[in-house]
Amino acid sequence: MSVDETLAGYANLLLYGAMAAYTAAFLAFVLDLAGGTARAERLRGLAEQRGLAAEQRRLVPVGAGAVSSPDVGDPPAPERRQAAAIGVSLTVLALLLHLAAVGARGWSVHRPPWGNMYEFATAGAAVVTLVFLAALRWRDLRYLGTFVVGPVLLTLGLAVVVLYTRASQLVPSLKSVWLAIHVSVAFISSALFTLAFSVTVLYLVQARREQRRALGEPVRPAFTDALPAARELDRASYQLHAVAFPLWTFTLVAGAIWAENAWGRYWGWDPKEVWTFVIWVVYAGYLHARATRGWQGRKAATLALVGYGCVLFNFLVVNIFFVGMHSYAGVG
Repeated sequence: MSVDETLAGYANLLLYGAMAAYTAAFLAFVLDLAGGTARAERLRGLAEQRGLAAEQRRLVPVGAGAVSSPDVGDPPAPERRQAAAIGVSLTVLALLLHLAAVGARGWSVHRPPWGNMYEFATAGAAVVTLVFLAALRWRDLRYLGTFVVGPVLLTLGLAVVVLYTRASQLVPSLKSVWLAIHVSVAFISSALFTLAFSVTVLYLVQARREQRRALGEPVRPAFTDALPAARELDRASYQLHAVAFPLWTFTLVAGAIWAENAWGRYWGWDPKEVWTFVIWVVYAGYLHARATRGWQGRKAATLALVGYGCVLFNFLVVNIFFVGMHSYAGVG
């Protein structure tokens, strides 16, 4: 089938619009983080006031004629966090434009829009945003907005400036139903690994600050004051990895089945196959380490970062510089 160049051009314009909306959302999330220190100080002050009021009520005998102060002991009203709400709304707008761009790109070539690195990067970035917004329905992860929208924006910038490839038809080895199965699951697992990476980095920063505070060292106010405790961040990171790993396992198995259909063998030590397996091994080691008492906290988090480093190496280095059966990145 021929390529609809007009529709492909509209896809590019929609992507530029999505990038503009992502930029505005990123700034809104940055403003929310910047106000995190003030919010944390205010909450600590309210907590101290409630503790003082409770102590006074305990010491003053009943009927002693003390004047009550009901407002002090009441729990504080939930923070509205207007900047975060604006950031979420702009991220939703950006995602709609982003999905429209990906859909228009696919429609212009009459196939799933992930046949080269440009298309994989743009579609994968959309899945990262989609997973983030979906997760917000279950947990308040707005503190991650800066660390999700920022990488998404960088990925789109890289795709447009470095990885861009004109809309075209697939190479013969990619013309299979396994393209949709294998790559779509790889999108979801990679998106979860990306979110887990962001949470892991925040955990390491927060754990360091809590350690310094416990040792009595001075700790300056920072955006991390608005983040959950390190223990909660560590738990969230583990949960994200635990969901992503089975999906990556399916990606590895589905890729082997696709390879047998396309090239007549399940495994051929192709660089892409090898690094997909390396990623699986590293994350398997991470999850196993979490079940071992000696590999909690910082050690396990470091291993998780190594795993995501392998993901980035697989995408940015193996796809471009390694020659193999998967050399269809379209760059150059």
